[in-house]
Amino acid sequence: MGGASARTDSGDPFSVLIVGSGGREHALAWALRGSPSVSTLFAAPGNLGIAELAETVDLAVSDVEGIADWAARRAIGLVVVGPELPLALGLANRLIERGIPVFGPTCAAAELEWSKAYAKAFLLEHGIPTAASASFDDADADAALAYAARQTFPLVVKADGLAAGKGVAICGSLNEAEAAIRGALIEGVFGEAGRRVIIEEFL
Repeated sequence: MGGASARTDSGDPFSVLIVGSGGREHALAWALRGSPSVSTLFAAPGNLGIAELAETVDLAVSDVEGIADWAARRAIGLVVVGPELPLALGLANRLIERGIPVFGPTCAAAELEWSKAYAKAFLLEHGIPTAASASFDDADADAALAYAARQTFPLVVKADGLAAGKGVAICGSLNEAEAAIRGALIEGVFGEAGRRVIIEEFL
């Protein structure tokens, strides 16, 4: 957890803001709702299920400045960040700068999650076993296609960035791999998240 603050040091109950709107955040809300340390529970933006457990706040998870401003105004004692996107956008950093305790990694630490190419390089640098792979930028689409043609199948093609759970294709043939590579690097189906792909052996 970053951004330690005296707000939570006294032992008195404190307010908590959960960032996110999915099942993971619903589970967090359910658990935190029962904690005697939590005085008031908020969720931004939350969902209908979370609204039964917490007061929802109309702020998008991508609105880093809005969330940080709101948390500062309300003297929130702890912010719990669920999704990867706000972490990739630096929400934890902004909260730490304001002295607001946050459960969630900084943007740099979260790169292990939001960049598959970075995570792969980290694993290789530290000798952690991982599938054989190569990464290619959108300027190297032809090289990516040529690399795929030399591999055995099935093969995995991954968009480097966050693609809402849709950026990984398990390709059973060269045609499928070429379609996945072209979609990401040439057609831009994943936007910025797909400007680099990782082509990886299937384990």
